[in-house]
Amino acid sequence: MRFIGTIFWAVVIALAVAYVLTSMGAQPFVIRDALIVAGIFSVFVFAIAGFVLKEDTE
Repeated sequence: MRFIGTIFWAVVIALAVAYVLTSMGAQPFVIRDALIVAGIFSVFVFAIAGFVLKEDTE
């Protein structure tokens, strides 16, 4: 469930940021680019969660 939540929020945030930045720059909004950024962000978050945030097993 945490993976679905992470992917969902990564897509929502990436789309919002891409929309705002392209509007400010007077560029066309391309959803494909925003989804690529969301995928990269999701992989980055999964890597951090898997390697950096390990639980103590004592």
